[in-house]
Amino acid sequence: MFWQVAISIAAAQLLHRRRQTIVSTLGVALGVGFFIATSSVMSGSENDLVQRLVNNSPHITMKDEFRTAAKQPIFVAMPDATVKLTNTKPREYLRGIKNYGAIVDELSQQNDVIAEAALTGQAIVRYASKDVGASIAGIDPEKERYLTTVERDMREGSLMRLKTASQGIVIGRGMSARLGLGMDDLATVVSPTGLVRRMKVVGIFSTGNLLLDEGQVYMLIKDAQVLLDKPFIANRIRIKIGDPDQAESFAARIESRWGYRSESWQEVNRDFLGLFVIRNTITYSIVGAIMVVASFGIFNIISTIVMEKRRDIAILMSMGFRAYDIQAIFLVQGAVVGIVGMLLGWCIGLVLLQMLASIEFTIPGMSEKQHIVLDRGFFQFALGGFFSLVSAVGAAWYPARKASQVRPVDIIRGAA
Repeated sequence: MFWQVAISIAAAQLLHRRRQTIVSTLGVALGVGFFIATSSVMSGSENDLVQRLVNNSPHITMKDEFRTAAKQPIFVAMPDATVKLTNTKPREYLRGIKNYGAIVDELSQQNDVIAEAALTGQAIVRYASKDVGASIAGIDPEKERYLTTVERDMREGSLMRLKTASQGIVIGRGMSARLGLGMDDLATVVSPTGLVRRMKVVGIFSTGNLLLDEGQVYMLIKDAQVLLDKPFIANRIRIKIGDPDQAESFAARIESRWGYRSESWQEVNRDFLGLFVIRNTITYSIVGAIMVVASFGIFNIISTIVMEKRRDIAILMSMGFRAYDIQAIFLVQGAVVGIVGMLLGWCIGLVLLQMLASIEFTIPGMSEKQHIVLDRGFFQFALGGFFSLVSAVGAAWYPARKASQVRPVDIIRGAA
């Protein structure tokens, strides 16, 4: 019964100052709407980049190197020698992951783990008197389609044709356009060792990334070993696991097991992920400031009502309303403004999201038009609504407290 009376009194007082109530409500609504739009853009772009990092490349890459440089034999043999040797010639060894086949087999036996040995290097692709520098990746096509999205990005041909074609290569659309290379054309591939091979284009992919589309070439690992003059050698083991969030701990385990440097996608992209934290902090601080400014409107209107309705407050107290009853009435006013502002803000947010989703733009280095990636999840709306209610009730708290401290005897005597 009390809450029905409290809500009716709160509504009557808000409607009495209709213009100020509308302005305060619109302030909260705009704050919620812009919070939803900004938060959706920030969260959507972050999720999109993380998904690209997770899906477009292996979760873990084991390299033919060690995290710390190995000590030279002379320092291992005589660590406490009296004479210090300088300018020693370091021992050179053949680069590559030793016994990579056994490592791949052991990793592949684990649940939800896909492992592939690969050989990477540099080469020059030549066609019609034009040269293009390229990164060579010798792969297993059967596993590559699970490790990356190259199979999904194919525009002509197929990645699996590498297994059936003799000395086949898969190139990007950018390289195809730059050299005039088409399907089934023969290109000349020159390795750093001077070895020259004629290879047939069996597939053309397009990722939308200019660097990959112009500079990446895929071939069978055995063809890469011959081209780079590294028979029976792999310098990468690329791994994908069931839970990408566990890549860092999984990489640490296999590095301690075999010693080779193993980098997770989180380690490789730590700078990007750190920038997201800073960007989100700045964004939410700015949007939070908008909500604070909107709450000042609520503070102003309720403070004014308290000043104008001191006589009414005294009458209510003389009728039996207690101090916390009076405080509850004014807190209800703040909550009503917050709830109405939240509902209007959700509508404004939906309109803003629809407008943002229709925007197209071209980014230098990307071959296709891009759209703003939005996160339309319930979390953004719930968080915006929560902030609106907290700011509205928080702004109403101090005026409500002052109203509850009114002494009805002094007010009635002053009126008399």
